[in-house]
Amino acid sequence: MKNEIQKKIEQLALDRTIPFCMNCYIKVPTGTCPCCHSDDLAHWMDGVGLDWNLNFAIEYILQDELTPIDTEEAFEDMIRSCYPEETVVGWMKFDTCDLMKSQDPISWRIARDEYIDELTSDEQIVTFDNDSTYYWVHDLESLLE
Repeated sequence: MKNEIQKKIEQLALDRTIPFCMNCYIKVPTGTCPCCHSDDLAHWMDGVGLDWNLNFAIEYILQDELTPIDTEEAFEDMIRSCYPEETVVGWMKFDTCDLMKSQDPISWRIARDEYIDELTSDEQIVTFDNDSTYYWVHDLESLLE
């Protein structure tokens, strides 16, 4: 699934960039420079920049058109759907998520990371930057349609 989405995003980036001859410093929409006849071209994206690979265009498209997942918020939402909103200890009431985070922050981080790993393995979310930023697959599919 990730490879399929990656290919579609690369194609979208190709569609949104213009071939650019670095030797002559001109846009070359035909794919071959009319001045030096080179077909070894960089990629130009208006208002964004220029580079040999498409990573800059892909990053821009993802940042500009999608909202990354707040993994902490997504995990809290899942916990709140599984457990009561408040936990009673004696005569005191505590927010369940706040209580879990404050009493065992290491366990909280481990559980959050396992939840994110599970969403990734279930192909509900995807990352393209080594687990720094995640996106919902359904948002990506909507963008790529």
